[in-house]
Amino acid sequence: RLKEFLKKEVDLKLSTLPDFEERVIDVSEVEQLMNSINAIPAPCAPVINPQAPNAATGTSLRVCWGLFSDDTVECYQLCYKPVSNEKHSEEQAEHTLKVKETYCTITDLLPNTQYEFWVSALNASGISPPSERAVYVTAPSPPTINSKKIRSCENAALVCWESRDINPVDSYTVEL
Repeated sequence: RLKEFLKKEVDLKLSTLPDFEERVIDVSEVEQLMNSINAIPAPCAPVINPQAPNAATGTSLRVCWGLFSDDTVECYQLCYKPVSNEKHSEEQAEHTLKVKETYCTITDLLPNTQYEFWVSALNASGISPPSERAVYVTAPSPPTINSKKIRSCENAALVCWESRDINPVDSYTVEL
């Protein structure tokens, strides 16, 4: 049968024309989906350092931290607030700073005051958990010498001063 069929001349006509027109494929959705996939994970929590010697003045503190991983970090978010025993105090307002480095000097602080600091790392994928909190203390204000009460003799001197600090000062050093 096949031999006989092949011997015949057959004129085939297709009822529909083949559709080979040029099509533009929109890959923007695929591209958008691929861009939304983050290859970089959110960073690990930084480690805040304890207060270093000579890192404080009466109105400023230098805070340092580190990131002990190979995570990609775009910036850090440093948060701080004064330490207070009162539960709802205006002084307990939290402050937040965006910082590029792993250190920051905070100014306009109160003398002889404890501040609580914590830091998080940020990248395109998100924010890390916060570090442990660290307490730093500003230096006391210099005392005011009461010149009206100064007394002296050949072998001794009496010098009186007053502290302007709200919190108690541990000790004073008198230099001659």
